[in-house]
Amino acid sequence: MRKWLPLTAVCLGAFMLLVDVTIVTVALPDMAADMSTDFAGLQWVMDVYALALAALLLGAGSLADRIGRRRVYLGGLLLFAASSLACGVADGPAALIAFRAVQGIGGAAMFATTMALLSAAYQGRDRGVAFGVWGAVNGAAAAAGPIIGGLLTEHFGWRWIFFINLPVCALAVWVTLKAVAESRDPRARGLDLPGMAAFTVGAAALTYALIRVGENGWTSAATLGLFGLAAAAFAAFVLVELRGSRPMLDLSLFRSPVFVAVMAAGLLLSGAAFSYLMYVSLWLQSAEGMSPVGGGLVLLPMSLAGFVVAALAGRLLHGASPRLTIGGGLLLIGAGALLQAWMLDPGDGWTALAPGLLVSGVGVGMATPALAATAMGTVAPARAGMAGGVLNTARQLGTALGIAVLGAVFHAGLADGLGGRPRELADALASGGAGRLLAEPGAREWIDAAFAGGLRDTFLVSGAMGLAGALAVALLVRRRPAAGAPVPAQGGAPAGAPAGAPAAAPASGRTSA
Repeated sequence: MRKWLPLTAVCLGAFMLLVDVTIVTVALPDMAADMSTDFAGLQWVMDVYALALAALLLGAGSLADRIGRRRVYLGGLLLFAASSLACGVADGPAALIAFRAVQGIGGAAMFATTMALLSAAYQGRDRGVAFGVWGAVNGAAAAAGPIIGGLLTEHFGWRWIFFINLPVCALAVWVTLKAVAESRDPRARGLDLPGMAAFTVGAAALTYALIRVGENGWTSAATLGLFGLAAAAFAAFVLVELRGSRPMLDLSLFRSPVFVAVMAAGLLLSGAAFSYLMYVSLWLQSAEGMSPVGGGLVLLPMSLAGFVVAALAGRLLHGASPRLTIGGGLLLIGAGALLQAWMLDPGDGWTALAPGLLVSGVGVGMATPALAATAMGTVAPARAGMAGGVLNTARQLGTALGIAVLGAVFHAGLADGLGGRPRELADALASGGAGRLLAEPGAREWIDAAFAGGLRDTFLVSGAMGLAGALAVALLVRRRPAAGAPVPAQGGAPAGAPAGAPAAAPASGRTSA
């Protein structure tokens, strides 16, 4: 059994990453009540973690290739543990958001190395078994996260969703020191610091602009200035990658229409399938009066359906065209969101969402494993690690941007549904204050109408994102790409995984350039 200790070390880290995303979703209403956090603050608690992952993932992979993957993984675990403790004792929303960003940095170091460590530790059949177990653990984490988060929040308080990471980190560090060997890439080049800086500034400016658009407006000087900064930073990133001697991203990969389709699909899948869940959680707990555990259970149909379908799709649809698996999956994700928009009326409860969540979960299960395999199949084996890293980055960025875009839509829908009442009430509802407002006579009717309007608009935009991804795949994927790196079908991101699910395991063991 000693040979499976490296797998144990890697799975502990991956489990923590995914549980931390879904745990926070169900704890947001309690955070808002305890820390008097406004709506933008709640968005940042979720967004800054995904943003740090997206911005630093490729750079962390490059650093790991150069100085050692085990070393970077251990550093990520220690930073994740320290920042989790800091999140748990944070005395205000600003501190919590800052420490969540640090947590994302630690998560990026772990995220960028887990697949490479497994590839270095196992060969042949053992590698396939390892990635199968790894995928199953990730899927279980995504499904268990809302329940664990609900139990901890309900019985011990929301701070324990961060404290629970400490013993898991300690165990992961001990097993890693005991059983995981160091590995490096002898051909690794230096870090692309200008590229990392430009991408980080661009992604942060774009996300911030979208989060603040509800308050500032789309045409305000602040919003336009932030969009301009984001455009300039992304343009600088492209120039750096084209002209730099050590680019972390080979832009020539985007000459392949299939690769472009896969990256667009990864970005839109995360935005369409998972980004609205925080707003659903706010509604369920603040307006419907559900407990954190109950709110977590409502989200299970998507996670469980995705997990089961992914396991079946890896076997039954292994040879199918990406137009069917990825395009069809995105079509179902879009249809599931639209079904929720159609079924939800003022006064309805959580049961109106269950069919749509189930349909979306089936779509996630179909599309996610095929995303990984197709990304690898479009590039030469030497670029498999970079392709996996770019896909992971696209998915994290999709989560961050999805939360910001849908937050603006949700807030606007709440305001429109107030029926002429002060728009300040939309801020209170979006910040988890519905329970307090329900004490007013006649408030139930207009609160139900406001949430129904906000959520319907959110689901409609989510559905449009899913359908747009399906259309992109249909137009750009003309044939099944030639086989690239031999990635096990079950090694893709598990179906139920929201923001942080890894994309694939590169056969070369590398996760970035």
